[in-house]
Amino acid sequence: MNQASSRREFFKWSGGMAMGLAATSCAGSTEREAAGGTDYYGKLGVTKIINAAGTYTVLTASIMPPSVQEAIAVASKHPVRLLELQQKAGEYIARQLRCEAALVSDGAASALTLGTAACITRANQQAVLHIPTDMTGLKNEVLVQKAHRYDYDHALRNCGIKFVEVVTLDDYQKAFTANTVMAHFFNAAEGGQISREDWIRVAHQHNVPCFNDAAADVPPISRLWEYTQMGFDLVTFSGGKGMRGPQNSGLLLGRKELIEAAANNNNPFSDTVGRGMKVSKEQIVGMVAAVDWFLSQTDEGMEKEFQRRADVISDALRDIPTVKAQVFVPAVANHVPHLLIRYNQARLKISPREVAEKLRQGTPSIELNPATGSTSASAGLPTDENTIVVGVWMLQPGEATVVAQHLRQVLLEASKA
Repeated sequence: MNQASSRREFFKWSGGMAMGLAATSCAGSTEREAAGGTDYYGKLGVTKIINAAGTYTVLTASIMPPSVQEAIAVASKHPVRLLELQQKAGEYIARQLRCEAALVSDGAASALTLGTAACITRANQQAVLHIPTDMTGLKNEVLVQKAHRYDYDHALRNCGIKFVEVVTLDDYQKAFTANTVMAHFFNAAEGGQISREDWIRVAHQHNVPCFNDAAADVPPISRLWEYTQMGFDLVTFSGGKGMRGPQNSGLLLGRKELIEAAANNNNPFSDTVGRGMKVSKEQIVGMVAAVDWFLSQTDEGMEKEFQRRADVISDALRDIPTVKAQVFVPAVANHVPHLLIRYNQARLKISPREVAEKLRQGTPSIELNPATGSTSASAGLPTDENTIVVGVWMLQPGEATVVAQHLRQVLLEASKA
């Protein structure tokens, strides 16, 4: 099961959260002053959670580090010319990430739309006004491996394209026609016979640009330039996941002519497919600051901290009968340590799903990774009905200890049932 299925499963699983959490929302919390301003979560009665799941959109992704929050606060106080800001920010990010050009987008899904629009409309300014409803005379076929179809297809289809699926390398070679406009690659796909290198090589033989969706695929840090240097013409990353920028920010990286074409399809230009994908001055500055913050980190340093958090939790469970814990790092997406917890349900009379629900309903409310107790959610994680999955990388200081205490309490109670 691929990463897209994981996201889809999580939406199904979390769909009933709101009603269940209403009773525990901000227990004991009143409208109060938080550091620097009013606590509007408290004022609105919105439940604050401990995110032991990961960078999921439905859980508002990551927490921005102080340097990013401060950069956004400063940017919010001054109006600027948006086009100048986008241009200067793109030039700066491109230098930092060793590519020809860059664009800050309204999330990675927006970058998928803008990049696809760029491939269709490059060197044809009038086409910007016509897509997606009038594709007369425009190339609109996008090649994709059948195993790379996913829940984000719609971001490309917004531009009026149609997918042409291939399976083998020979299929791919034969699929190019006069209407082929782009070759799309899902970087974290768990299937597919055609490698990144072959995908690029064959597309370039036909003078067709390649787009790689690597939204959730940092860390490691080097991936921010690995794929453009490999030869992908366009690459997108989410800004609000591993880089810890604003949740609604993303990066579109790649060839200068394509990034310029993407910008022509973007806001603030009114009659474009990207007009509604508005990127604010705060988002742009926040994304730049997040790039700076992320590049100041090291893969070794981040992994050491994530391992420490996993150890805090596993150590707290060590004496509970039959409980075994191990650390697992997915190969591509969310390539960070996750804690897998397994136990004998004949001794501990509670299922992983029931554990997740007890933690969700507790105070504070704790959200586990959606792979917990699931055979379908994946994103590169081992999944079965007997496994609790704790995503430690979005935990804030001190929260690993809180998760450990609450998880220990739930499992101990089950051992005495």
